Amino acid sequence: MADQNGHIDFGPQREGEGFPCPPPPIYTCTLTPELVAKAREELQEKPEWRLRDVQALRDMILKDHPNMRTRLDDAFLLRFLRARKFDYDRALQLLLNYHASRRAWPEVFQDLKPSTVKHVLDLGFLTVLPRPDPNGRYILCVRPGKWKPNDYPFLDNIRAIYLTLEKLIQPEETQVNGIVILVDYAGVGLSQASNPGPLLAKKVVGILQDGFPIRIKAVNIINEPRIFKGVSGRLDMSAWSRALLEAEEEFVVEFCQPDPLEGVVLPDCMMFEGDQAGAHGEDPFRHLRSQLYYCY
Repeated sequence: MADQNGHIDFGPQREGEGFPCPPPPIYTCTLTPELVAKAREELQEKPEWRLRDVQALRDMILKDHPNMRTRLDDAFLLRFLRARKFDYDRALQLLLNYHASRRAWPEVFQDLKPSTVKHVLDLGFLTVLPRPDPNGRYILCVRPGKWKPNDYPFLDNIRAIYLTLEKLIQPEETQVNGIVILVDYAGVGLSQASNPGPLLAKKVVGILQDGFPIRIKAVNIINEPRIFKGVSGRLDMSAWSRALLEAEEEFVVEFCQPDPLEGVVLPDCMMFEGDQAGAHGEDPFRHLRSQLYYCY
């Protein structure tokens, strides 16, 4: 539990495990008063109980899954609590799914860092628009028409999407406000329409819905070509995004004007953080001109 000075009990440390030195810093809330009130109303997050709730989830992990290799710091666990409105059991299940998906799909999650998806980011397949919408939600714009199947496998696009989501979920305001996904099908032809297949599409949707700690508030599709209406017997690329349309809110597309963001330099402070960052020395992507992360 958290004591009166804010120090956290991480439970008994097991041999060969634990955090690298120095230990993770004590959590400091970065939410504005308005977002604190929003989190209280929408997520049942009570500031006076926040550390207690985090410790409760941590205790469940240490007791029920003592061998699970996972981060246990406050900031990380809060993502899962907020994504499941501070329901301990559902937050724990989300965390289990999060790690299970990474073990089950190593070709997507292994060695996942910006330099490995540089070609996808250069292409403009996905972009984070520079300003949030009026509800404070950042907009992830996916442009399947930018991808040519002969250039590289669709799996690389999935890797880029998950890497971007990992970056987006770091700020606390995104954890509270959620995000909007905009799928722009301008330029999509038959070659793209036949990818990905049904199994791959369902796998992506399953992870987004049940295995990632982010609130997807709306998915919007624009410029959908007529060719999709003629593709039968398949789950085309719009199907996996449409499966998310059970989102809680609608989004007005007027805030999603094309914005190529060309010439934006990725500064050091925008680098991906987490287990992959800095693990293998200097990342050559550090000085890449990118269409991504402008909003940071």
